[in-house]
Amino acid sequence: MRTEESSGGGFAKGSTPAVSVIVAAYNAARFIGETLTSVLAQTFEDYELILVNDGSPDTEELERALEPFRARIVYVMQENRGAGAARNRALREARAPLVAFLDADDQWLPGYLGEQIAFIERGGYDLVYADAMIFGDPSLAGRTFMDTAPSAGEVNFEGLLSGRVNVITSGVVARKNSVFNAGLFDEGLRNAQDFDLWVRMVRGGARAAFQRKVLLRYRQHASSLSGDAANRVARELRVLDKIETYDLVPAERSEVSKAREKIHANIELESGKLHLAHGRFAEARAAFRKANGVLKSWKLRAVLLCLGVAPRLVLRVARGRLPTTGQGERPRN
Repeated sequence: MRTEESSGGGFAKGSTPAVSVIVAAYNAARFIGETLTSVLAQTFEDYELILVNDGSPDTEELERALEPFRARIVYVMQENRGAGAARNRALREARAPLVAFLDADDQWLPGYLGEQIAFIERGGYDLVYADAMIFGDPSLAGRTFMDTAPSAGEVNFEGLLSGRVNVITSGVVARKNSVFNAGLFDEGLRNAQDFDLWVRMVRGGARAAFQRKVLLRYRQHASSLSGDAANRVARELRVLDKIETYDLVPAERSEVSKAREKIHANIELESGKLHLAHGRFAEARAAFRKANGVLKSWKLRAVLLCLGVAPRLVLRVARGRLPTTGQGERPRN
């Protein structure tokens, strides 16, 4: 089913908008009103707003929440096929030369589209992203996405694989033709389709950049550390498995190997945290030592030193504060 009650945005019906805003919704009825309100509050108004319902089990509640917005959105429903398939469906519906992705529980600040479009056009880039203020998890209050997942230097294959740059999908504006040239989102990946697409785009010659301006709000759901770690490791390894099937040059294969080493170091880091939480100090030290052989973290060095002299004090002080070096976004859909 596809309904289109208005072209949306601030342009005349039938004209080509400057940017297509793409929202994939799955179990998002609780948040979708705030998300769409943030789009309609944009100071830049030449957009269309496409929302794809990815076969969500909360469809009845979602459609009730969408009622106030029906005159401003293109609403598309499909069977559940994952976030990548939902975004691809929206990309095929999109009429604008630029696309802007927004997850159904995040929010843009009013100047987001104007700032991002000016940035991508000024630099002649194919993809740009901005920083976001984190909300929803009290332990991260006052921190930004780039505080927890930094970006520095050029956005390229090495930067993405090493974690030197970290793209937040709700902060991405890209040229639609560059996304299509890279092959769209891989619908065979249930998670991290966005990371895989960014890698393919930059390998194919797309020029990407970021700005440190905080232009959106990124919802981080409080969840268990162990669950997040397991999910992160699994999805990162799946993406690396796929990237290894590409026709890589030796330097790129080296970056993939380094990324695998870092993932396994993060496994040791999470193992060390678990041992420490249960008072197994010798095992915690061994795991942290293995992790730091790759991660080279001054925080971990300090933890190792303190574990040698006052392990119980470390347990009291460091619980929930140990360094987390994994990067990227939480699993979506």
